[in-house]
Amino acid sequence: MSDEIGIAGNRVKSFVERIEQLETEIAELNEGKKEVFAEAKGEGFDVKILKEIIKIRKQDKEERDEHETLLDVYMRAIEAADEPETMKEAA
Repeated sequence: MSDEIGIAGNRVKSFVERIEQLETEIAELNEGKKEVFAEAKGEGFDVKILKEIIKIRKQDKEERDEHETLLDVYMRAIEAADEPETMKEAA
């Protein structure tokens, strides 16, 4: 049958099985990651902050600097928008 349609069934099966194995390994790794986060939380660490640190460490310095600059600009804009009108007029 595989010769009739031009597809090597064994080769397709090999790819599928390898991908399935990788998906199983990824699921196991993700479960391990959850366990580490749970352990950290159990010791009083803020998991949200740990995730932010991991995200930051993946960035190169230039990307991190740009992110921090934009964050600062946006925060200042929000603060300026929240100032009472009398303070804006005095400035």
